[in-house]
Order: sequence, then C-alpha cells, then structure tokens
Amino acid sequence: MTTATATTPKKPSSARVHVQRFGTFLSNMVMPNIPAFIAWGFITALFIATGWLQNTGWAISPILGGFGDQAKIGWQGAATVLSQDPSGHTFQQYVGLVGPMITYLLPLLIANTGGRMVYGVRGGVVGAIATMGVIVGSTIPMFIGAMILGPGAAWVMKQVDRLWEGKIKAGFEMLVNNFSAGIVGMLLSIAAFFGIAPIVEWLSSVLGGAVNWLVSAHLLPFASILIEPGKVLFLNNAINHGVLTPLGVEQAQQTGKSILFLLEANPGPGFGILIAYSIFGLGIAKASAPGAALIQFVGGIHEIYFPYVLMKPAIIIAAILGGMTGIATNVTFNSGLRAPASPGSIIAVLLQTPADSFVGVTLSVVLAAAVSFIVASIILRASRKRDLAAGNAGDLSAAVAQTEANKGKESSILEGLVQEGEHDTGDAQGDATKRLVQNIVFACDAGMGSSAMGASVLRNKIKKAGVEGVTVTNQAISNLDGTADLVITQRELTDRAKGQSPNSLHVSVDNFMNSPKYDEVVDLVANQQKTPQNAETENANK
Repeated sequence: MTTATATTPKKPSSARVHVQRFGTFLSNMVMPNIPAFIAWGFITALFIATGWLQNTGWAISPILGGFGDQAKIGWQGAATVLSQDPSGHTFQQYVGLVGPMITYLLPLLIANTGGRMVYGVRGGVVGAIATMGVIVGSTIPMFIGAMILGPGAAWVMKQVDRLWEGKIKAGFEMLVNNFSAGIVGMLLSIAAFFGIAPIVEWLSSVLGGAVNWLVSAHLLPFASILIEPGKVLFLNNAINHGVLTPLGVEQAQQTGKSILFLLEANPGPGFGILIAYSIFGLGIAKASAPGAALIQFVGGIHEIYFPYVLMKPAIIIAAILGGMTGIATNVTFNSGLRAPASPGSIIAVLLQTPADSFVGVTLSVVLAAAVSFIVASIILRASRKRDLAAGNAGDLSAAVAQTEANKGKESSILEGLVQEGEHDTGDAQGDATKRLVQNIVFACDAGMGSSAMGASVLRNKIKKAGVEGVTVTNQAISNLDGTADLVITQRELTDRAKGQSPNSLHVSVDNFMNSPKYDEVVDLVANQQKTPQNAETENANK
C-alpha cells in the first residue's frame, strides 16, 4: 500500500486573496454586531421625534427617543441632560436610548470584537478601553476609530505581554496581567483622546464630504462600477459592513436616514439576474435559478447569485446597470434606510425604510431588478446558440460530473473532491478515501448565510443516506482552525480556505444550493463507514 505523502502547501499570495482577507477582517468586526445595529434602527424608527409613534401621544416616545421635557412628562426614572429650546428656555431633556447606543454601545461592541479577533478576551477589553478615548474625544460616532483602535490596541497589548512572557514569578501572574492591561488601556485611551480622535474625525469628514460631493454632482450611481464587481469577488461584506455601514450610520444620525445602506444591500440587481437565468438560462443554471432567486430576494443571501455571474462574466454588466439604476432612483427620491439592512432581504430593507422613503426605496428595488433582468436576458439570449454549440449548458462547471453520474459511469472520488494541478488539496496526494471524513465544514466569507444554506443541504443528503457519525457545520473562513476533515467553499474562496486549513481535504463548488459534488461527498462518507479499514489506514498513516 502506498502511504499518503504529506506536503506543506504554500499559502496563497495573490492580490485578490489579500484584499479579500483584509476586507473580511474589517467586516468581521461589524457583522457579529449587526443585531445591535438593527435594534438601534428599530428604536430610532419608533421613538425619535419624527418616528413611527410620534403621533400616538405615548409618553414613552420622548423618554426613549431622547427629546422630551421632564417637567411636562413627569417621569423621574430616566437620565436627563440640561437642554435649551430655540426661545432660550432651559429644561431637563431625556437622554433616551438612541444617542447613547450610537455614541457608546455600537463603537464599543465593534472595538471589543476587533480586539478579540487579535488577542482574545484580553485584547477585546483593552481595545474597548482605548476606544473610549476616541469616543469621548470626538463629536461624531466613532465607528472608524473603533475599527482602528479595537484591533490596534489588542496588538499593542499582545506585544507588551511578550516582553515578560515566562519571566513572572509564580503567584504574581494575575497582578501583572491585570495592572499591565489597565495601564496600557489607560495610556492608549489618553493617546486616542488627544491624537487619534481628531485624525479620525477629519478622515470621517473627508469621506462624508466625498459622498456628499458624489450626490450633489449626480455621480453616486457610478459607485456601482466598483461595488458590483467587488461583490462578485466576495468582497460584499467588506464593502457593506467595512465601509458603507460606518459612514451610513453617521449620516443617518444627522438626517434620519442614509442612502449608503442601499448601495450594496439592494436585492434588485441580483434578483433580476436570477430571474433572467430562470427564463433564458440553460441546464442546471436554469433549473436552480428560481430557488436561488427566492433565497436571494427574501432570504437576503446575495452570495447565491455570484456564481451565475462568474459563469458568464458579461452578466456583470447587468449587475452594474441594475445597481446604478437603484442608486439613481434613491438619489432622485432622496430616499434611504434608517439603519443597515442585514441580510440584504427585501423584508429587512422595507423594515428599515422610513415613511417618507417607501416610494423611493420600493422603486429602487423594482427598477434595479427590471434593468438587470433586461440586460441579463439580452446577454443570455445572444450567447444561447454559441453556448449550445460549444456544449456549454450553463451547468456551473459541474455538467461533466452530473452527466457521468446520470450515465452511471464510475466517478473518481478524488476527482470530485479536488481540482487538478495547482488546486490539489494539501495533505493527500494518494487516494482521498484514506482520510476518514467525520467533520465537514462549509466555509464562506462571513460564515453565516450561504455557508449555512449549503451545510443544511448536505446535512439533509447525509441524513437521507442513513449515514451517522458525520457532523456538518458552517463557519467563516477566518475561523478555520485546521481541525476539519473536509472543507467546502465556493470556488473563488477556496485558496483562502486552503491557507487557513492546509491539511484538510477541500471541495470547490460553484453553487452552495445545488452541486453534484454533494452526492460524491455522501458516497465517500457512506463507503468509508462500510469499509472500516479506511479508518485504520488513516490512523496508521498518522
């Protein structure tokens, strides 16, 4: 028997992978805290002076919204601040929830998350302490400052701890650890107050001014030229949560809404493309597009339409023109959202839409979908004869494997698991069945929407096959720790997954919702359980 040869693959170093990794790092600070943004959005929508409950007469609105006169309302159990009306009359105004949440809670959550990503709980605590300095040292919400100081302070704390690592006498560890973190946090918060806060405030004003200039110059729709291709390269979370959300929240605080929340999250362009595939597509692409359209539009998982664009790159024109149409519509109607719509579902979008923006937002989705559908339909129709003549049935590069399965021909498990040449998996150049597969992980950029959907599909297939003892989970690529036996990713993300988990088997698929490779994975784990000697081979090789 030939023993599997262990190899140590080089980590991918392409510019695209590095950009994806950096973008993911930024978005991973925001995405886990999206529920807090949504909560803030609902509180804002309901209780501010122009909110949904403004005309109900409820005393709760000014108390929670932060605009009521305590003397007139009489509620003594809430924090107040001395304020002055236009006539010069001073009164005790309720602080409410809206202001403190956007000023303190949201930035501190981002900072803590960023610090934990770099240096665990200790990094999260020091990052939050340092970020408090930049919050108090500025007059605007410090989301950008939190994204800088959270991981930055954690990194500083990590380097400081290395100075006396292994040199602390027994019994003094807690004393040194607590005081060092406290002192470093204090110094960084002071430095942030005087040094970083003014810089970040200036940077925010520059970025905000650039957005306002694009709007006033009627150039904002051209942002789709960068946003839509970036999304298809799986930078959607980085663009939306790493850049647009922080700027949008600041804008929403000033005006009550922001168009920036809809630049990337508008479900119209992707929906139009998938409907076009449903009518004019071929093969598996056509068969799977209706279900994908439902998941994308209602479920808000935009990643599901990316493979359809990658399969026929000219379709990106439809996405760009659809995105430009949606943005232009919102600019025309001066419409936007109160808070981020995450996921980018039509339900989430409408729930975050203020009353004066319903017409604009609704039209932006409808018109974006219509334009992307028309353009994608023209492209698909124009290339239909050529695709048929070339044998390209739009099967998301899985047509060959599916055809072999339909004809009953033998399919190589290894060929189903790995790509040839430079895409070989990391640790097994021999028969893939020698590796006992018990832990399967679906990995995507954020570890939530699309990977959760794929994991559910494969989990059901494994259950129907009667296979037990195999776990199927989903997580972010950045959280892969090498313990997975088999990692399944979308093709554009496989290189990053291999860099995070080089000793796992890797499967590249074009569509998490429907891939012939799932059946091969099921066959693999089922055959392994029927032939226990595979497990013995694996253990012997270890």
